[in-house]
Amino acid sequence: MTMTMPVMKIASDMNPYAPMPVRIAELSVESAARDTRLFKVEFLKEEDRVRFRHEPGQFAQLSVLGYGEAPISITSSPTQPYIEFCIKRMGEVTQALHNLGEGDAFGIRGPYGNTFPRAMMEGKNIVFVAGGIGLAPLRSLINFMLHPTNRASFANITIIYGARSPGDLLFKSELAEWAKRVDVRYHETVDAAPPDSNYQGKIGFVPTLLDEVAPSSENAVAITCGPPIMIKYVLPGLDKLGFAPENIVTTLEMRMKCGIGKCGRCNIGRHYVCIDGPVFTLAELKNMPAEF
Repeated sequence: MTMTMPVMKIASDMNPYAPMPVRIAELSVESAARDTRLFKVEFLKEEDRVRFRHEPGQFAQLSVLGYGEAPISITSSPTQPYIEFCIKRMGEVTQALHNLGEGDAFGIRGPYGNTFPRAMMEGKNIVFVAGGIGLAPLRSLINFMLHPTNRASFANITIIYGARSPGDLLFKSELAEWAKRVDVRYHETVDAAPPDSNYQGKIGFVPTLLDEVAPSSENAVAITCGPPIMIKYVLPGLDKLGFAPENIVTTLEMRMKCGIGKCGRCNIGRHYVCIDGPVFTLAELKNMPAEF
């Protein structure tokens, strides 16, 4: 039986723009370039901790006073007793977050958006295809599915993951754990590896590895996230393998702005990605204007 947790609903008397204070309980560097960090946070107020309930696929708005806010996917699973964000340094807000250290505080509001459609995934084979930082939102779902309470609800799990270099592979200790599991088929590649890296894995692009692994589309759902150029070639690869558009799932978190459908920055036609998404099937995307 799949364990579920209630999604947070904002009470009518709450200011939807007011952030909840959190502190950094643990901070780790995830990339050799030191441009990607994993933030484990804890709420400063007990009522905020109790109220904040997320599911895989959702995101939150993270804010630093004087710098603004940015939408970041929640990379921890709701089966874990803490909240984590994997943040790549990309702009002013993420740089401000990277300037913080353990014990420092910042703001968070959310969770926002829909979730990965787990109900339609139950009993099916699951294929994850991720590139670079795109593993962060998928990690929440992967660890949810691998949790002992939920593992029996899903059939075979295949993870295909790649990054630019060995130093850009995220969550390395977890990657090693996934690779050792008998109930997970883990495949990894990097675009290139320096001679002194001692990397022993495959060299090549994620779409090429997808072709090599050739996961069966029978009774299967594929979930993919990564750089746009990767997605551009992964989608035809999944189509060639026989995955129907309704069984291909991705996330458009990059379209987020305010998170609550007020600013209009994330709309695609009549859809607001922060409300109707960020998780969509390819079938849904094909019925939307070609703006994503």
